[in-house]
Amino acid sequence: MLFSTSVAPASRASTVMMSSGSDYAKTLPGTGPFGFFDPLDLTADLSEGKVRYFREVELKHGRVSMLAAVGFLVGEQFHPLFGGNINVPSYVAYQETPLQTFWPTVVGIIGVFEFFSITSIEGSFEIREAFSNGVNRVAGDFMFDPLGLKPKTPEELSKMQEKELNNGRLAMIGIAGMVAQELVNGEKIFG
Repeated sequence: MLFSTSVAPASRASTVMMSSGSDYAKTLPGTGPFGFFDPLDLTADLSEGKVRYFREVELKHGRVSMLAAVGFLVGEQFHPLFGGNINVPSYVAYQETPLQTFWPTVVGIIGVFEFFSITSIEGSFEIREAFSNGVNRVAGDFMFDPLGLKPKTPEELSKMQEKELNNGRLAMIGIAGMVAQELVNGEKIFG
């Protein structure tokens, strides 16, 4: 869901400077059912802006992985495009279609979306505090909610963000497993 993203602490205006990136990261949604997980203490020396940057990267990868996991499974079972005769495992399905001739178009479309994301990041890979119009900048939130599904209360939004992050993390592991399975046995996931 494009509208559900990490947010700063609820009392952001009254928050004093955190002592470490770990302290700030612990205030963000997405710590999961087992609490904050950073066994190598990688966030300790990061600024708040870099923590927000890495959260946005995690959100993007999670969102793409959720779409990939669904597309990977659905594409193998339901393939009406290109005459309906592309009946191969998903990891090689792209080579069976005429889409590879449109690769520059695909890269261009993705580039447009990435351009707007990059413009909100400082040169040191830190997410800016606010957009150019002064609205507070929240990592991963591109103010895209055409169906109006974003929860209205901070508590409901936090729950939805937790769900999105956890599902994204699961999808990243899941799609890696599906690709690995097909690479090893060369067959579709469900035969």
